[in-house]
Amino acid sequence: MVQPSKALPQPPSIWSAPWLQLKREWMLYHLGDQRLRFLYDKPPEDEWVSVDCETTGLNPHKDDIISIGAVRIVGNRVLTSEKLQLLVKPTQAISAEAVKVHGLREQDVAGGLDIDEAMRQLLTFIGPRPLVGYYLEFDVALINRAIFPMLGVALPQPKVEISAMYYDWKQRNLPPYQHGASIDLRLATMMSDLALPTRHAHDAVNDAIMAALAFIKLKVLLESSG
Repeated sequence: MVQPSKALPQPPSIWSAPWLQLKREWMLYHLGDQRLRFLYDKPPEDEWVSVDCETTGLNPHKDDIISIGAVRIVGNRVLTSEKLQLLVKPTQAISAEAVKVHGLREQDVAGGLDIDEAMRQLLTFIGPRPLVGYYLEFDVALINRAIFPMLGVALPQPKVEISAMYYDWKQRNLPPYQHGASIDLRLATMMSDLALPTRHAHDAVNDAIMAALAFIKLKVLLESSG
């Protein structure tokens, strides 16, 4: 597997450097919806949001979001009582291959939210908190494509990739002669190796909860291993 590029969470004070403060002011000035200025606030300490999307296909440049799942993380707790679960009405057909993966058909999402309303609810739920996810780059690309016409900016929050955290942890525990070895980064493999409970995969909320559980466990493991 290819080594992910980033493993550890960024510090919460992401706007502390003077040049970053100038960038923040520039982005706020150009923010298309000033009601969402809170996205650039200092995040609550020790809080994250795990997010996952199901889509009409696997191309982040053209496919649509049809389901969103998100759950808050506070310290070492996953707040499943504070989850967000949305269906989104797509503007294009759901591919047969995608239906085989997540089981959502066009009739299942026909009554879903329009994408702008779904994004407003998602951004309100996330706030300024850092994002957590499994292969989060894909989800972020889709969300950014959806919010840019609304806001004129991309998601500003720090982003934490659990497969990168897992890769780092596994590499730290390999003998020196095996460093750089290929690591199985499938979610099912990670959950089993970390002795974490699994849920039915390719359901946005379930995947977000599993990513949150993996994040908490890996954060503790990486901190304890120095």
